[in-house]
Amino acid sequence: MENHFKSGFATLIGRPNVGKSTLMNRLIGQKIAITSSKPQTTRNRIQTVYTCDEGQIIFVDTPGIHKAKNKLGEYMVTVAERTLSEVDVILWLVEPTTFIGAGERHIAQQLDKVKTPVILVINKIDTVKKEEILKFIDTYKDICDFAEIIPCSALKGENTAEILKVIMKYLPEGPQFFDADTITDQPERQIVAELIREKALRLLDEEIPHGIAVVIERMKERGGKKPIVDIDATIICERDSHKGIIIGKNGSMLKRIGSLAREEIENLLDSHVNLQLWVKVKKDWRDSDFLIKNFGYNKKEI
Repeated sequence: MENHFKSGFATLIGRPNVGKSTLMNRLIGQKIAITSSKPQTTRNRIQTVYTCDEGQIIFVDTPGIHKAKNKLGEYMVTVAERTLSEVDVILWLVEPTTFIGAGERHIAQQLDKVKTPVILVINKIDTVKKEEILKFIDTYKDICDFAEIIPCSALKGENTAEILKVIMKYLPEGPQFFDADTITDQPERQIVAELIREKALRLLDEEIPHGIAVVIERMKERGGKKPIVDIDATIICERDSHKGIIIGKNGSMLKRIGSLAREEIENLLDSHVNLQLWVKVKKDWRDSDFLIKNFGYNKKEI
């Protein structure tokens, strides 16, 4: 019997922090999207590619759908909502709970407007008792017309292979969009900037991370027996007081951010890295259309 190759687009949506980026990294088998326990970690659509004998899934990771508080927030929500009608399958990630809050109801309203099949993924089942999972399925099953419901643990990799199988079921037949060895369409500079931002998010206080962006000023490879990539990056923050915290006493915080980021960037680029970090203040950049665009968030690209 002839093999029918499938290819198409799947998006992961859900409130901030439900584990979308963790799940995508797990399904792809490599770290592409940054993860953090703080909300609004993912700002741009990130395309990653999963290829197997049966087909190819292009995952589009979106910022969490939430009520916007500033221009950057509006941009993020528009990206997330527009994606819903452009893909073949929607994966809606939720946490295991018997309470459906306003954030989830807001997402359900958005999903009611589209004809795309929706797979409900109940994530983080490693944090609850197995016998409770049916209760969570029961809580959610009527809020939306779901094509499928799958409980999983993105962190532990539990039931994630099943998610790939189910996505394939809903993809159209067609040729692959990307070479089999492609795993992302993100430019290296952007992934490097995101890795630095991830480390800052992890190490800094709650109120600062939302107001930071990372700009790669220079990224150049030096030849020789052991090639080295020189990277100059600037962390942009909104206040002078934030700048002091990011730099830390005698530069200690900036050093910690730099050494953690350098390690992961070296793994990504498979090369030695010389990373230099600076910090600049751009007041209220998240409410400036010009600066949002300048830091890589372009509304015209939505």
